[in-house]
Amino acid sequence: MYELERKHDYFVGIDSDGCAFDTMELKHKECFIPNIINHYELQGVSKYARQAAEFVNLYSKSRGINRFPALIETLELLRRRPEVRGRGARIEIPKQLADWIARETKLGNPALKAAVESSGDAELAQALRWSEQVNRDIAAMVRGVAPFPFVRDVLESLQGRADVLVVSATPQAALTAEWEEHGLRPFVKTICGQESGSKKEILANAKKYPPHHVLMVGDAPGDQQAATANDCLFFPIEPDAEESSWQRLFEEGISRFFAGTFAGGYQGQLLDRFDRCLPHSPPWLVEPA
Repeated sequence: MYELERKHDYFVGIDSDGCAFDTMELKHKECFIPNIINHYELQGVSKYARQAAEFVNLYSKSRGINRFPALIETLELLRRRPEVRGRGARIEIPKQLADWIARETKLGNPALKAAVESSGDAELAQALRWSEQVNRDIAAMVRGVAPFPFVRDVLESLQGRADVLVVSATPQAALTAEWEEHGLRPFVKTICGQESGSKKEILANAKKYPPHHVLMVGDAPGDQQAATANDCLFFPIEPDAEESSWQRLFEEGISRFFAGTFAGGYQGQLLDRFDRCLPHSPPWLVEPA
């Protein structure tokens, strides 16, 4: 877990993909999903595989989770779809990958590669090949995606007042490239990707600060859960309303945070709106969960 050295009385964590940068749709639709279809032999049900993966990663309360649990969830959801069963497609759930996810906290390629080397397991090796190809495609594809409006304004307003970290489940190299490309790297103390541990683990640094002095900014329920687990305040960046969310954070959220009026009714209103943004189940899954 990353140990934050406290320099200020306040700490702000900011997610990256889909939160600070509008990269979620591009990465998943052009890089993650085509590789799921190819590496897991889903060509015969590619239409449904794409819909399942998009729902899990973009349009549901699972939005923003780590790529490996998201892969398992996608395959499980796909297996339950009546049209897929009707075509006789056999969707295998990689049990060894699920077991690795259950015992590993740093869910990234380095830890998975070590597990492959120590076990020689074919399922883990398959997941590693998929993940490495995703990273190569992201490096080749994702560029020129600017941060959302008001992101820079928020970061500038935090300078000299708070310790600011990027808290993300994205690989470190991709995060660093994006934040440096757009000149945002100097605004944050450290960039913490998936190799640094889970978001919950990184936000455990909140214990070094007074109550209500730590704020997490994120676009996914998992970000909120990590914040709640560490008694952090949470400001949601609403999917499909990112620009207005960042404007709200800049114009009122940050001032409330430093004034001590963020917790309570104000945060409650934000969370109520956020809860309505994303569903639990897809509209096309008609069978009981």
